[in-house]
Amino acid sequence: MASHWQYQVRFDVNDSATAESVGRKLPAPALAPLFNILAKHRAAPKCQFDAFVEYVAAAEEHGIENYPLYQWTKATIKNPANKEKYLKSFALYVDDREIYAKEIADALEADLQPLTISGLVTRISKYDTNPANNPQPRQVPRD
Repeated sequence: MASHWQYQVRFDVNDSATAESVGRKLPAPALAPLFNILAKHRAAPKCQFDAFVEYVAAAEEHGIENYPLYQWTKATIKNPANKEKYLKSFALYVDDREIYAKEIADALEADLQPLTISGLVTRISKYDTNPANNPQPRQVPRD
């Protein structure tokens, strides 16, 4: 039976120079194995820090009351240690989708795994949309 949850794969790299090259999709020879895997899966990396900045900007443009993670996200991008961490972290979008089927996430994760041995990727994570597995924003009572 197929899971009704959707998934996202994320990975981290070990240094800022590599992160910049990944984020800008620069064709550095050392990154060829990564970009080959991403192309095979029609996946594109999205820098987590950039995603956080976009979330905060959207919240401020459209009203923070509609963005339950606004306060946490804004505090995260203002913290220099968090900025350094999240500039090295990438979410993978597949066919321009932020979340996708488990089978797609599993295949992507498996193909990325050898890159942890080479050291190009330092961590791979797979997240699902099941609220039981993800902290939900605190609900603030409205008057």
